[in-house]
Amino acid sequence: MNTRQKRTLLRLVVTAVLLAIVTQLPLTGVPRLLAYLVPYLIVGYDILYKAGKGLLKRQPFDECLLMAVATLGALALAIYEDGDYLEAIAVMLFYQVGELFQGYAVGRSRRDITGLMDIRPDYANVEQDGQLVRVAPESVAVGTEIVVQPGEKVPLDGVITVGSSQLNTVALTGESLPRNVQPGDAALSGSVNAGGLLRLRTTKAFGESTASKILALVENASSRKSRAEAFITRFARVYTPIVVYAAVALAVLPPLVHQFVLAAEPAWGIWVYRALTFLVISCPCALVISIPLSFFAGLGGASRQGVLIKGSNYLEALAQVGTVVFDKTGTLTKGVFQVTALHPETIDEEELLHLAAHVERFSTHPIAVSLKEAFRHEDDGCTVEDVQEVAGQGVRAQVNGHAVAVGNAKLMQAEGAKWHDCEKTGTIVHVAMDGTYMGHIVIADVIKEHAAAAITALRAQGVRQTVMLTGDSRKVAEDVAGQLGLDACYSELLPADKVAQVEQLLKKQTGESRLAFVGDGINDAPVLARADVGIAMGALGSDAAIEAADVVLMDDDPAKIAVAQRIARRTMRIVHQNIVGSIGVKVLVLALSAVGLANMWAAIFADVGVMVIAVLNAMRALSSGGRLIIKNNGYK
Repeated sequence: MNTRQKRTLLRLVVTAVLLAIVTQLPLTGVPRLLAYLVPYLIVGYDILYKAGKGLLKRQPFDECLLMAVATLGALALAIYEDGDYLEAIAVMLFYQVGELFQGYAVGRSRRDITGLMDIRPDYANVEQDGQLVRVAPESVAVGTEIVVQPGEKVPLDGVITVGSSQLNTVALTGESLPRNVQPGDAALSGSVNAGGLLRLRTTKAFGESTASKILALVENASSRKSRAEAFITRFARVYTPIVVYAAVALAVLPPLVHQFVLAAEPAWGIWVYRALTFLVISCPCALVISIPLSFFAGLGGASRQGVLIKGSNYLEALAQVGTVVFDKTGTLTKGVFQVTALHPETIDEEELLHLAAHVERFSTHPIAVSLKEAFRHEDDGCTVEDVQEVAGQGVRAQVNGHAVAVGNAKLMQAEGAKWHDCEKTGTIVHVAMDGTYMGHIVIADVIKEHAAAAITALRAQGVRQTVMLTGDSRKVAEDVAGQLGLDACYSELLPADKVAQVEQLLKKQTGESRLAFVGDGINDAPVLARADVGIAMGALGSDAAIEAADVVLMDDDPAKIAVAQRIARRTMRIVHQNIVGSIGVKVLVLALSAVGLANMWAAIFADVGVMVIAVLNAMRALSSGGRLIIKNNGYK
């Protein structure tokens, strides 16, 4: 609770105590009025000030004016009829209680999100003359070596050069399990060094680092309003003047009709009281406060899961997604080659891998890298000589005096080795030694562990169609699509082809259904921008993809798409509940007030009570979505 809220709470306590004392005093007339005015002014002076300020600026129609007119009118009516002043003060008191509660709820949401996103680095350690000097992260140039000590935040994106440790990335990805890192691994700004001392060479300037971009996304998210928020803003502008004029009509017209048409007692006091009650009931606080708070809480609940949604308009669109289109490499698959199968002929698997890795020892080709990753025994005393790369075919070398060839079918034919094809999908690397076929190795892009669960979860949530677009070969695309159970896949596509395909899928959307595209590469940026909702992989995704996207998954886990959609749909249910509930209760009590069946206490409930209920309901969105749980290759 901040200082302002503490002062408000003190005013409420003082007002309640004074009211308890004043109601027991045997006062009448002017002394009694003055005694009640003291607690009234203590609790309501700021509302009266804001109402007066609005009148001077010619922007009078807000909840402050409604409260001021209603309570001052009730006081005037009590003076005129020598009635009870308690109702007028109670209206202002409970209104302020509701405002305090609302302020606390909004503050809690902001603190939760701010605490979650407290990733802005304060300094970077740069070594100068053998000493560590703290400098502003903004002043560190790309390529500078910095030191991150245990317990410190990584200030800038970089690659680790010295040291091994564990990085806590919960603020970036929502994943509480620390990530083991070693030289050569990337370290993202905003993560916390939970182990030993690290040295890393920066790869991005501060303004382009992960932490800075995340903070910019969070700060800008509230500026993009959803249709529901825009409706509430327009509704309040039109609604408030209407109810003020309606209250005036309710106070004036019935008495005039009674007096001049029916020739009866005008009963001004009764109708003025009903009009004042009408004003209190009509205050649109519940809608104006709870709807933006619902979206704000939904965005916070998503960021807790490592999902950054760039605005409430995108959260609303995400809730309506009926078709999800995926890129393949880096989205559904890991985007790195790995050895997936070993098929030796005359030697064992270890020896087959040994021959291939040693021949490819000096190559930087992705296939060579994957072979060396699979066989790490570089210091086994093996002698590799006379390495020759055959363009478009593979590599030849002398390994411990034997002529070894590693490559494709063309190289095997040139060697005279009797090779055979493999039924598995992927890149087939054949191995021959001294002209004899030794076997082959299958290298392929590996499907992400939660990819199948993500598709299952989306279907369970009502997504009607899942599609994959890729530039890869038809055979590979169909194999991945079959393993994941996708509805359709389109292969061998250029970036322009992907856009054209999404255009065709967009034309097939009906009603309120939206299309989401999920990608990570720079070539996906045009498609991400064209889709109704663009979802980018934030950890390994390109800057262009992240900039073009509306939603960013900070840990590249496709299962988080279902989490994000579930949060979006629950948030929209909460928004609709608050809209229907708030308007419904107000309309009902307004009608009862107009015919004299609702007094000022009912008005207090219709205003403050409904607002408190709506705010409590809105706060549920902050914890929506739950944690990610994978069971038996399914999603929960």
